[in-house]
Amino acid sequence: MPRQNRVLPTGEIVAHPAHGLFMGNRGVLHDASGELTAKRWAHQNWVCCLTAFKNRKRPLMQPNRYTELFFLDEAVAFAAGHRPCAECRRADYTAFRAALDQPGKAADLDRHLHAARAIPRRAQLRRHEAEAQDLPTGAMILDADGRPLLLTENAARPCAPDGYGPPHPRPSGRVTLLTPPPYLEAFRNGYSPRLHPSAQIG
Repeated sequence: MPRQNRVLPTGEIVAHPAHGLFMGNRGVLHDASGELTAKRWAHQNWVCCLTAFKNRKRPLMQPNRYTELFFLDEAVAFAAGHRPCAECRRADYTAFRAALDQPGKAADLDRHLHAARAIPRRAQLRRHEAEAQDLPTGAMILDADGRPLLLTENAARPCAPDGYGPPHPRPSGRVTLLTPPPYLEAFRNGYSPRLHPSAQIG
């Protein structure tokens, strides 16, 4: 039985057997039995990490330890509000900060990102709107049926927990945006999110 630790572009956390390319955390979100609680974050330091680093190994969802979350790829992690980890992904973290032009402490960056992604005092993520034609590669939006789409240069791909579907025509007009605006700024300034191999097929 897969654990409930897979994060979708919408920010929902579901049970799914595929772990994806990245892991991360938002603090302790599970109880002593390893079941997810109603809490969706415990702090503002939402990171996106490597799945393997310095041969570290740990059982998942230990009591009083952070909840290990998993993402299909970096575009999904960013849509859900995470940023590169400063320890296991130092070069990516530095590049991301440079693309955002955010000097100062990591806590300052996290406050900036949290204000763009989360609704205060509610366990919900913000939704923004934008013109689809203005969005960079790597942005995630919702289609007319409320399903997440990854935008690439010339197409849009439906996103599922185990990969991306066949390309659709890139939409135009006003769309609901999943990826918070600061991440789009980073994309426009040269940071390219790492995409799952299925984003390149077809």
